[in-house]
Amino acid sequence: MQATTSSTDTAPAYPRAVLFDLLTALLDSWTVWNAAAGSEAAGRTWRAEYLRLTYGCGAYVPYEQLVQDAARNVGLAATAPEALEAHWDALPPWSGATDLLHALRPHCKLAVVTNCSERLGRRAAARLGIEWDVVVTSEAAGFYKPDPRPYRLALQQLDVAPHEAAFVAGSGYDLFGTSAVGLRTFWHNRVGLARPEGAPTAEQEAPTLAPVLPWLRGFGHVTA
Repeated sequence: MQATTSSTDTAPAYPRAVLFDLLTALLDSWTVWNAAAGSEAAGRTWRAEYLRLTYGCGAYVPYEQLVQDAARNVGLAATAPEALEAHWDALPPWSGATDLLHALRPHCKLAVVTNCSERLGRRAAARLGIEWDVVVTSEAAGFYKPDPRPYRLALQQLDVAPHEAAFVAGSGYDLFGTSAVGLRTFWHNRVGLARPEGAPTAEQEAPTLAPVLPWLRGFGHVTA
């Protein structure tokens, strides 16, 4: 007689929570930065300098100050940061982002861990049209990623252990932090960034969000 498989054996095994980088994994902030800078080349240079300052400073320095410092360092006028903030509420979600979040909503807690101020981070999170369980900004955590503290604060607020959660990164720098915390990580590398020197390898990496849901369906979690 052929053995039968129970529905519990075939049911997707989602993690208890999925945490997301916001400004590169879910939102196309590159387009807005490029427009504020006046060209794609200038926007990329500005953004690269901002990322260098952000991931190097550790303890929280006002996000808006780092954006201004990065613009000045690469020779942009003060009007560039002003233009960026003026178009902040027009940050577009990447294709597939809202569909992914709504597909996960019945199965997982959802959280954002973002290198941003409270003011701008929460405005950006609202662009996804989803009810977040937790939004952790670097301002709230007191530190910028990849310091482990922002990730740990989100897990604490979710009441979820690292092995019960997954992280969707937008930058390779996140891989340092998620590795330190013990979060399995998918890198949504939309614009083809190079992995930072010495960064751990993501469990999966892709230029779109399409593989995230199948990855999470087979995730499961170990009960404590």
